[in-house]
Amino acid sequence: MRIVKRLHWFVLKSFLPLFAMTFFIVLFIVLMQFLWKYIDDLVGKGLSVDVLAELFFYAAVSMVPMALPLAILLASLMTFGNFGEKFELTAMKASGISLVRVMAPLIILIGGIAIGAFFFQNNVLPHAQVKMWTLLFSMKQKSPELEIPEGVFYDQIPGYNLFVKEKNQQTGMLYDVMIYDVSRGGDQGTILLADSARLAFTPDNRYLFLHLFQGEEFENLRDQSSLDANVPFRRETFLDKQVLIPFDANFNRLDDNSMRKQYVGKNISELNQTIDSINIRLDSIGRDNTATLRSGPLAILEGKTQGYSGIETPPGLAEMKAKKQPISLDSLLMRLDEGSRRRVADMAMQNIRRERNESEFKAATMADDRKTLRRHEIELLKKYTLSVACMIMFFIGAPLGAIIRKGGIGTPLVISVLLFLVYYIIDNTGYKMARDGRWIVWIGMWLSTIILAPLGIYVTWKAMNDSSVFDKDLYLSLLRKILGTRQARKINYKEIIINDISTDDAIRQLEELRDLCRDFADSNRPLQSYLTYWMKGYDTDKIHQIITRLESTVSYMTDCRNPIAVNKLIDYPVLRTLWAYHPSHNRWLSRILVMLFPIGIPVWIWGLQAQKTLKADIRKVAAVSDSIITILKEPDPIQS
Repeated sequence: MRIVKRLHWFVLKSFLPLFAMTFFIVLFIVLMQFLWKYIDDLVGKGLSVDVLAELFFYAAVSMVPMALPLAILLASLMTFGNFGEKFELTAMKASGISLVRVMAPLIILIGGIAIGAFFFQNNVLPHAQVKMWTLLFSMKQKSPELEIPEGVFYDQIPGYNLFVKEKNQQTGMLYDVMIYDVSRGGDQGTILLADSARLAFTPDNRYLFLHLFQGEEFENLRDQSSLDANVPFRRETFLDKQVLIPFDANFNRLDDNSMRKQYVGKNISELNQTIDSINIRLDSIGRDNTATLRSGPLAILEGKTQGYSGIETPPGLAEMKAKKQPISLDSLLMRLDEGSRRRVADMAMQNIRRERNESEFKAATMADDRKTLRRHEIELLKKYTLSVACMIMFFIGAPLGAIIRKGGIGTPLVISVLLFLVYYIIDNTGYKMARDGRWIVWIGMWLSTIILAPLGIYVTWKAMNDSSVFDKDLYLSLLRKILGTRQARKINYKEIIINDISTDDAIRQLEELRDLCRDFADSNRPLQSYLTYWMKGYDTDKIHQIITRLESTVSYMTDCRNPIAVNKLIDYPVLRTLWAYHPSHNRWLSRILVMLFPIGIPVWIWGLQAQKTLKADIRKVAAVSDSIITILKEPDPIQS
């Protein structure tokens, strides 16, 4: 029992430092991404360090849901990769401790992190997001720090354009100043020209104070867009003039209450309450719209609705309604005089426009409500998806680390980034589909879990069974088998031979193999026609028989004491059973493939090439067998 406790402590001590390191590294990376995205709203505003630090703190807290799954994936992959690379995992398994038992303390730890992530999403994250977005919007509305350049127009003051030809950095004096005041509109603008000026702020930092020296002022006294071509203006020459320009340089925080009412600032109970309220409102609007559409009276014909006075009720309408006969609108309208018909048409068009506007307004209102509803449902499901994502990332990372057995930060980092990119793309796609209303909200938000959970189960099962999922030789062998690539034969030479072979028996086996190969090569045509290839092909049973006889003969001949004969075994090609030799053994399927004539031609050409290579290899097997028979019939040079 004590060994198990020490093992658990060893696993936790190996995982926790890596998890802390990867978490803060990933959090720093996503925080830099946030800074890069909003850098234009922060630079040049003269913001204090404490305000920026507060924004980055709340932004870092808001980025935890993105950094936590990647940190768990990378840390678990590195931990178990180190165990495998240092053969510590092999030693644990040799001691009778299963992989699940090794993972047990981390499963409990990640389970605790997942539970903590749920409460973090529900209680901490809404407050952090409210603070972050409020600060960010406040910074966006803050006026930029005043820094008037030389030789260009400065337009960062609302309603004003300033031009300064030259500045004195020591005294702060501005020379050759030109000011365009368009705060009342371009047609009623004012132009100020001054030889020099001094710039300062009022004590409350709400106004820009300009002290102008020796200049002129031009002001239009009437809007230039008037019909009069001669627009009067006022010209003023001054030696000393003072101008106040509204320019609030203070940082004013917005109120948090407006942001708290948004979906990002609500917990689960508040989200559920808002969702229920929106659903009730949508149901009520839908019932009202349905009732309105079903109760459309023939007011235009009866002349009783407000706005239809002065229209004579068509003769015969009352009798048709009393007898419950079908009402023909065309016949009723034709009974009216020309003036009444014209008034009916005008009123009908007015009704149609009014109904269309009302319908468009109701549709826009319902669309906004549905969008708000989807936003709240998405935010509600996010409270749960983070916890599940943490567990899935662990059950992907830990088994993969045990399988690939590569520690450090190189290979685990590459695999983690690739897997997280797949997770992020799937999750972001589902989120956008749910947000735009193209998918049901729960399908879009749980899409990444639905796809990646089977992957976690699969790699965990493979790791528990010591499967070689990432064995490159396995995949290279499979690729060679599919493509029919030639492979060199390898012979294991035996320094000590215990079981001597019989030369006569070896010659007999070689002759049988040679005759079998020659019979196959002579009985199959070198180039099969398109119909013959799909309907008949090569006999795969005979090919398998040749392969079996070849391998058994080679295995038997490795015990031969004649080194020349053993070396000759390397010349045997490695035969493969490929589907291209006979694509289909089902007669009906073969007929269907024959009928797909244009599509089947590339496969037929490839199959002919594969058959040609096979026949060449089989003929080579026969020739090598003849050579070995000749060697065995000659006197053994060692015994001589």
